[in-house]
Amino acid sequence: MNASPPDSFNLDRLETPIGTALLVTDADGVLRALDWEDHEPRMKDLLRLRYGDVVLRDARSPRDLRAALSGYFDGDLALLGAIRWRVAGTPFQRKVWNALPIIPPGRTMSYGALAAQLGMPKAVRAVGHANGSNPISVVVPCHRLIGASGSLVKYGGGLERKRWLLEHEGVALKPASRPA
Repeated sequence: MNASPPDSFNLDRLETPIGTALLVTDADGVLRALDWEDHEPRMKDLLRLRYGDVVLRDARSPRDLRAALSGYFDGDLALLGAIRWRVAGTPFQRKVWNALPIIPPGRTMSYGALAAQLGMPKAVRAVGHANGSNPISVVVPCHRLIGASGSLVKYGGGLERKRWLLEHEGVALKPASRPA
């Protein structure tokens, strides 16, 4: 981790089938945050929490980043693995975030299973909290964590986006329950 965090990041927007994605990159073109336009205040809060007061400048993201994300949304799921990303967080948060990309597209894992895989089976809530504060949606695939019963729970971008992402990756989900 750098001794001093950057004081400015680039902010770009990418149209996707599930809304406008906000892409935050550093001076090296490395992805630092990906969130949704309708959740911009939360994204800014997470950036401030991780890096202090940062300046977001409107600037185009690197071509390879945009191409990889567009390709993912067009169906080439493996392209997420080509995206360079970097996060600041506690050692535990980084451990959780680094474990998420290991869950392959088309697969899900429960919060408890991930906690057990990390060697901390009693840390289910802590895994959930770290997952919920993941600043790099989609690329660090927090959407692949589901409830122990197989239910969709907790996604910062909204459960409909989570459902879309999982179905896009080939996960067969139970139909959404509708109120009577």
